[in-house]
Amino acid sequence: MTPALQGLLTIAIGVSGCVGYFYLSNQFIDKVLFPPHGPNAGRNINRANIIRPWLFLFPAMAALGLYLAYPVVETLRLSLTERVPGGSYRWVGLDNYVQMAAEPKFWEAMRNNMLWLIVVPAMSTAFGLLVAQLTDRIRWGNFAKSLIFMPMAISFVGASVIWKLVYDSRPAEQDQIGILNALYIFFGGTDPQTWLTVPFWNSLFLMVVLIWIQTGFAMVILSAALRGIPEETIEAAILDGANPFQIFFKIKVPQIKTTILVVWTTITITVLKVFDIVFAMTNGQWETQVLANYMYDKLFRANDWGVGSASAMVIMLLVAPILVWNVRNARKEME
Repeated sequence: MTPALQGLLTIAIGVSGCVGYFYLSNQFIDKVLFPPHGPNAGRNINRANIIRPWLFLFPAMAALGLYLAYPVVETLRLSLTERVPGGSYRWVGLDNYVQMAAEPKFWEAMRNNMLWLIVVPAMSTAFGLLVAQLTDRIRWGNFAKSLIFMPMAISFVGASVIWKLVYDSRPAEQDQIGILNALYIFFGGTDPQTWLTVPFWNSLFLMVVLIWIQTGFAMVILSAALRGIPEETIEAAILDGANPFQIFFKIKVPQIKTTILVVWTTITITVLKVFDIVFAMTNGQWETQVLANYMYDKLFRANDWGVGSASAMVIMLLVAPILVWNVRNARKEME
């Protein structure tokens, strides 16, 4: 069976299964459990209406439990145990966390993650806001937005391969295929630089890839927010003599502050989970290690499930407050 046919069959089974589940469950409630007739018809209808929403929620809750809650609980359990010969596990408590905290590579990953958290969300949001504002003022703005949004359609690995070619370095006697080295030589540089092996700066070069991708996301969201600002407030500011900078920073930005924060936190969550870019471009070498790459090394290279799971819990603990904050803000907006 071809993959395309397998995909179509999976979709058909999934859709028909969902339709069958909702139809049969409603029939069971109305015909067997709480029939809407007889002396208790009113009470049965009320009970059926109470239960019915849970029938619709059950598949989603079951999927969340299976694919979200269970992995979290299992990862927590593994982080508190140690693998012993024979495939069994031994309870070690917080020893894995103590061992992780004693490793320099973990603190290198933490330091790099903090640097990513400072640079990437700020630059992506700022560039996205700038592009959203400028492209709304030119005739070919929609075309420009399409070009800037295009990197969002590329996988992180694909983008990493593209930028790895940009940073490529060849011997001095050969032509440089890396754009950065070609420009460096053109403007008077002598020896080509291996940009991805220079500590600290190489992390910034890796961040450029994610900024390039996430700027398009920030631009789309913030452009919609800017267009939602009432024209009356802008016209009033113009009549009062405000210049374009004052209109932008004192009128527009305060009115879309909530959207800016949502974009910022969404990119922050992406940064905390960043793995593909580092793995594809440096594999965590030359002091570019991040938490997700550290977790991968421990789980699948060192086969240390305890410390690897402990690092996964650290990533989850860092992401959780931001997720909670986002959900609370979304609820406030709905209210």
